[in-house]
Amino acid sequence: MKIFSKKYTILGITLIVSSFVLMSFYPIDGYESTGITRLLRLQRIQQDSTQKLDLPIGAQLPLNCINLQLTSVEDSITTILKEDEEFSAKIKQVVPSGNYSVTVLDMSDPNNLKYAAHKESLGYQPGSVGKLTVITALFMQLHNICPQSWEARKALLKNKKVRAGDWALYDHHTIPDYDIENDRQVKRKVKADDVFTLYEWADHMMSVSNNGAASVVWREALLMAAFGDEYEYITEEDADEYFKNTPRKELTLLANSIVNDPLRKLGITKDEWRLGSFFTSGANKYVGDIGGSIGTPVGLMKYLVQLEQGKVVDSSSSLEIKRLMYMTDRRIRYAYAQEIRDAAVYFKSGSLYSCDRSNGKSCGEYAGNVYNYMNSVAIIEHPNGKKYMVCLMTNVLRKNSAWDHMVLASKIDQVINPKKKETSS
Repeated sequence: MKIFSKKYTILGITLIVSSFVLMSFYPIDGYESTGITRLLRLQRIQQDSTQKLDLPIGAQLPLNCINLQLTSVEDSITTILKEDEEFSAKIKQVVPSGNYSVTVLDMSDPNNLKYAAHKESLGYQPGSVGKLTVITALFMQLHNICPQSWEARKALLKNKKVRAGDWALYDHHTIPDYDIENDRQVKRKVKADDVFTLYEWADHMMSVSNNGAASVVWREALLMAAFGDEYEYITEEDADEYFKNTPRKELTLLANSIVNDPLRKLGITKDEWRLGSFFTSGANKYVGDIGGSIGTPVGLMKYLVQLEQGKVVDSSSSLEIKRLMYMTDRRIRYAYAQEIRDAAVYFKSGSLYSCDRSNGKSCGEYAGNVYNYMNSVAIIEHPNGKKYMVCLMTNVLRKNSAWDHMVLASKIDQVINPKKKETSS
């Protein structure tokens, strides 16, 4: 287990920003269309009869099997997120007491959606779940540059290469670096001199939750907003000159706007979900913070529903974001539940905890005693047609909540996809 940590000690209190990694996303057969090199490694293993791809069935879907589930639903988000009393009662029965907030939408039958909510409007620090706003900003700016051509947007993602620079520093998270010619992959930290395509930076941000990659993707979305049609042709020197000559306040306002405005267009209020700061201290040398970050289960659910409707930017962007959320490697936290092993899982998780070791109370990794946020958003699609979405946010002190998230995932799945009981003759 590896984490990214920013530590600040104030009067004996240590704050830890953390995010669990060792996850990989995007369908394995996506290398040709994206150029994401780690996918080629997985594809080679999959096609080699002498090797075994140790992944659950649900992680091996091809591109053409990943679809948006609610494109036929024209109801408003307000109508969709109206609690079904019977379903909600069943969900609430399995939610532990304490600082647990959750929303669940059963979308097995798009004509009969069932919504449940428990403390859904309480605000939590979203941690790496906030990277969903960054990927949305990227696709929004791509749309602004090439509104008529999805293929042109894909080509820019695949072909535009950018250097990390100090924006990507500092981050403890490793990234997979695959050498195609020598068929060798290493996992290492991001370096300032790293050069990857936009697609690969986006994948590093989503698949291993790399904070440096998140800052790079956000930076590039900011440059798209600033340069418009000229973005494709700007050099690193052009970008450096822009950041040098643009007032910090102007940069801060634009950076904040491009990640938060798309949420407002989806009817998600600033108190339901917002992102206020970059993910690395290197980026903070150029851009300031505004308003802090917050997330709520209802805000996150509004996003997921409209993603499945194809309304996050547009249908092509929504589908591509969903592909980037698709888990194709080791499953953790909520996604670790055995009940969903054979299901396709689209997932993002994040956490943040704070330790005060001066008060004598126990504290450890993912077990903060001041606050201990852990959040999971998941889309679950079983082979039998049972499909649902969950947004879970918790703040349980002095306890690693990963196990509790997994247990709750099992219980929620049993409500929606009950297993048949064996009977003896």
